[in-house]
Amino acid sequence: MKVKVAHVGDQVVSMHGIKGVVEKVKENSVIIEILENFSDREFLNNRTVIAHKNYVIL
Repeated sequence: MKVKVAHVGDQVVSMHGIKGVVEKVKENSVIIEILENFSDREFLNNRTVIAHKNYVIL
């Protein structure tokens, strides 16, 4: 199964409930700026890395 890869500027939601805007696309993941965090996880900065298989493009 081929995973659809987001592009810079796309909004995505992770399987853990983190919504954000893609800032950089890597081979196996994306770096996003967090817009909303519906998970119980805390982030020191406003960015995180999400594997391509763990998000949905909005």
